[in-house]
Amino acid sequence: MPSRTATVTRKLAANGQALHRAMMSRMETGGTDPSEAEAALAEERRLLKEEREKRKAQALLPRPTALDRLVRTHHPQAREKVKKAHEASDVKKPKARKSRAEKHAEKAAALEAARRSPKKPAK
Repeated sequence: MPSRTATVTRKLAANGQALHRAMMSRMETGGTDPSEAEAALAEERRLLKEEREKRKAQALLPRPTALDRLVRTHHPQAREKVKKAHEASDVKKPKARKSRAEKHAEKAAALEAARRSPKKPAK
């Protein structure tokens, strides 16, 4: 199972400390060749560094855009159709709306027209 991203840095730091301790203990005893534990720690450190570089390279790859997430579907034809429709569509203009002054003028004109029209006789 791959380790979490946050743990790679911690594992690398812990491995570096353990490797340093192993090297210091070898120097204190006067040994010249690296021990098995030291070689194992060095190999683990190399693998952790490779894992870190691989994750950095993966992080630089392009991520899916919002459009890709929006049109994600199990049907590739439908996805292409939606994507083409999105690319081909023009920007829709907002619906024309009357201003407050225009509405009041229209209402006043309607009231004036009603006042001027002949009144119908009551039945």
